[in-house]
Amino acid sequence: MNIASQPAEPSETGSNTEYYSPYHSFTAEEWAKFRADTPLTLTADEVQRLRSLDDPIDLNEVRRIYLSLSRLLSTHVEATQLLFQQRNRFLSLSDITKTPFIIGIAGSVAVGKSTTARILKELLARWPSSPKVDLITTDGFLYPNAVLSRENLMERKGFPESYDVGQILRFLSAIKAGEPNVKAPRYSHLTYDVLPNEFTLVDRPDILIFEGINVLQSRALPADGKIVPIVSDFFDFSIYIDAEEDQIHQWYVQRFMKLRETAFRDPTSFFKKYAAIDADAAVKVAEGLWENINLKNLRQNILPTRPRADLILRKGRNHLVETVSLRKL
Repeated sequence: MNIASQPAEPSETGSNTEYYSPYHSFTAEEWAKFRADTPLTLTADEVQRLRSLDDPIDLNEVRRIYLSLSRLLSTHVEATQLLFQQRNRFLSLSDITKTPFIIGIAGSVAVGKSTTARILKELLARWPSSPKVDLITTDGFLYPNAVLSRENLMERKGFPESYDVGQILRFLSAIKAGEPNVKAPRYSHLTYDVLPNEFTLVDRPDILIFEGINVLQSRALPADGKIVPIVSDFFDFSIYIDAEEDQIHQWYVQRFMKLRETAFRDPTSFFKKYAAIDADAAVKVAEGLWENINLKNLRQNILPTRPRADLILRKGRNHLVETVSLRKL
């Protein structure tokens, strides 16, 4: 019999698509059971401090989603450290320092990446082994506004071409090599620009969380077969924060309107002009920014990277995770 004509084996739900999926999928309630005896080490006040504007995450969401994720990451970190030691023995290497475990977090603007990154940082740092955990975002690796303006890229800010990818690769390579005090450029969301000559020093962490909308970007393969590294080559585990497009759209506009009443009112804010216009005009601005910049970036660059993630957290209308998809081994 021709193999192509044989019926596919059904999954538990009877879906051939699910059978061939590279992911195990779970509801939030199913996922919560994998927490086992992982202790809750955050307080309600801490969660409130860590969450981003308009993000409703609370202790219950930490219990449902993030404790199980913390437990899963613990097993990956331990397995990677063991493999690293075994590889060194195989190669008869004795002077190699430990290599940090790097977690990449990707997803659209306004989907909640920053909250996830901060919550995970705190949970991982409170493991019994007390690992050193650092968090860096890709914002600082954007080209300065002066460069973007000169290259006519201000309307493409956040698109792959607006980042200094070479600088990102050098940074991650140095981190993986165990170099001390690696510099990560800093960024101001108030001035909407890279801060000149300001850096965060990353000094040999046990775990580094690297968060940004396009961190799972790939690139065209070179015809000559030369090694061309991409950012995700340095990741030991990757997470994509997902939601329906219309929901992200709604969250983006809501966040813009709240920022208009808060951060945009600062006289040093890049967006201060939007605090002076009326609400209807502000909504039109937010809709235009979404339609002409963020939606295009989502469709063209961010969403296509979702299948490259090890774990996908998919949110529902209430901004809370509804399903978790974990890549099969």
